[in-house]
Amino acid sequence: MDLVLNRADYSQVGVTSQKTMKLLPASRHRAAQKVVIGDHDGVVMCFGMKKGEAMAVFKTLPGQKIARLELGGVLNTPQEKIFIAAGSEIRGFTKRGKQFLSFETNLTESIKAMHISGSDLFLSASYIYNHYCDCKDQHYYLSADKINDVICLPVERVPRITPVLACQDRVLRVLQGSDVMYEIEVPGPPAVLALHNGDGGNSGEDLLFGTADGKLGLIQITTSKPVHKWEIGNERKKGGILCIDSFDIVGDGVKDLLVGRDDGMVEVHSLDNAEEPVLRFAQALSESVTSIQGGCVGKDGYDEIVVSTYSGWVTGLTTEPVQKESGPGEELKINQEMQSKISSLRNELEHLQYKVLQERENYQQFSQSSKAKSAAPSFSINDKFTLNKDDASYSLILEVQTAIDNVLIQSDVPIDLLDVDKNSAVVSFSSCDSESNDNFLLATYRCQANTTRLELKIRSIEGQYGTLQAYVTPRIQPKTCQVRQYHIRPLSLHQRTHCIDHGRPTNTLTLTGQFSFAEVHSWVVFCLPEVPEKPPAGECVTFHFQNTFLDTQLESIYRKGEGVFKSDNISTISILKDVLSKEATKRKINLNISYEINEVSVRHTLMLIHPKLEYQLLLAKKVQLIDALKELQVHEGNTNFLIPEYRCILEEADHLQEEYKKQPAHLERLYGMITDLFIDKFKFKGTNVKTKVPLLLQILDSYDQNALIAFFDAA
Repeated sequence: MDLVLNRADYSQVGVTSQKTMKLLPASRHRAAQKVVIGDHDGVVMCFGMKKGEAMAVFKTLPGQKIARLELGGVLNTPQEKIFIAAGSEIRGFTKRGKQFLSFETNLTESIKAMHISGSDLFLSASYIYNHYCDCKDQHYYLSADKINDVICLPVERVPRITPVLACQDRVLRVLQGSDVMYEIEVPGPPAVLALHNGDGGNSGEDLLFGTADGKLGLIQITTSKPVHKWEIGNERKKGGILCIDSFDIVGDGVKDLLVGRDDGMVEVHSLDNAEEPVLRFAQALSESVTSIQGGCVGKDGYDEIVVSTYSGWVTGLTTEPVQKESGPGEELKINQEMQSKISSLRNELEHLQYKVLQERENYQQFSQSSKAKSAAPSFSINDKFTLNKDDASYSLILEVQTAIDNVLIQSDVPIDLLDVDKNSAVVSFSSCDSESNDNFLLATYRCQANTTRLELKIRSIEGQYGTLQAYVTPRIQPKTCQVRQYHIRPLSLHQRTHCIDHGRPTNTLTLTGQFSFAEVHSWVVFCLPEVPEKPPAGECVTFHFQNTFLDTQLESIYRKGEGVFKSDNISTISILKDVLSKEATKRKINLNISYEINEVSVRHTLMLIHPKLEYQLLLAKKVQLIDALKELQVHEGNTNFLIPEYRCILEEADHLQEEYKKQPAHLERLYGMITDLFIDKFKFKGTNVKTKVPLLLQILDSYDQNALIAFFDAA
């Protein structure tokens, strides 16, 4: 059965954060529900729909930015009390808007996530988790990495309080009191948690998670160990998951999974009898979906998916039909409700146009007076800079509450800009002088009208580090611009991983000296992505990384006065040695550096590069042949005379050219990595082999794996 849902926009508030919209419980089955939403202006608004118009029930005064909004109440009764987290304070409102609670927590950081279960309140700031019961402090936990979300298994179904933290280091931490009961490794940084079916499923222990890189999974949280039920990957490169809900929108008696993503995608997954959910519906909105819930808002009896977006739109995807068909010869009559709606919209439009003209005249008069002061209008930017494991590139997502005019990208390190299918902006490159002012890239993206979200893809070179800057100019008057900065780290293509292969040949770099644990941790943060800025608890820490481009690995173990780095790629060790000695010199710290080089690791790295290099050489060769083969096809009239291999190239021509276009300079990158590997191998022996590089490039041009390995061994 195909699911047909029609879009209806209900209201707009200010910019919203993740999980800040809820539907109040219905008074009876399938009755219209009220929507309650909190925004960055600190306003909590509750409204219902009446004759197609949004009618406010209550609206609070502005205040601190609202980071979370949850519904609560006595267990096993309708959850209709509204709780909001703003700064370090929790406030509670009745469904009529009367404030009954103002609880100032003892958290020094702003609250990022909140869950409410009866009289239990679970809060997390960046690294700190707190559990309160009746506003009294019960438990506390300091996490090793940032906490993105917090939830608790339903206490009415599970005879214990079991909070679960979603942490940035790709781990779910299951707590008991103030201690970690066990940790669950998940395939990406978990961004959101939700109870399966809204109540923990059949066992009450089933937990859904969505990751920042778009993966979705279900885990059963038992008392002793986790049970992984299913996991859905993200082969289609969709956006990260920001919100999840369970609601029977299909109407088959089984609750469906509603998913909202940061690229504006709203999805419905059915959980019939299949082992894994089946995608039944998907619709793209133009901006990220911050909250999602199933219910009934627009009209009694019509189920819908209600979502809130980053810029504050509350939108419904409803089962109510919006089109009425008439037979031949029939006149289609517009009902009274529709006529009054059209009339009120016209009046509102005229009023707004008049108001805009008035304000424009006032501004012109004021700006020409001698007392005029210039004030740049402020606007919010939602940005995300993340490394994609699949293609070893960085995604830069910029989202603005109003339409974007243009974005200027400037970098002081060499980077490649890659093609993005979803990107409709026109890009133009400016020439830049890298020698005099360290400008390696200047590119301008001019956006089409009403574009509020822009996605860019870049690929950096390991060993080259600096800053990428984005100058964002929206379509507002007077013209204003905001700058966002992103660090390109020395080992920028490395990603945190849970485990590594200890059987590989490794090179070791050891640092000793008079440095503190915090200092060596700050050096690791400077060199590698995905490392928490706060030094972890304990005297010694171990991190594992994987190179997303080459699949080589790195293990870092450090404590006060000592740091040990092991990698199967000699170039990784070389970059770390150069950068760490430079950082220590800046701080006037004397370092003792020793290293152990394993010759076998060089051959091992070349073996890892081989399939990638072979594939890229073959792709380049095929693309070169396409034009000649097409000419032959036109000349001969058919392709029957060609060998199957050439016919296959012609059939796949578009796909091959598209893939080649998506990977500019891929081959040059691989050549560069092999050259660096060659130079680094002999650098540790104290030999300069830069004069032999032209000979190496000749061997690469007529690539043969055995000849390349022989050249490395002979040199």
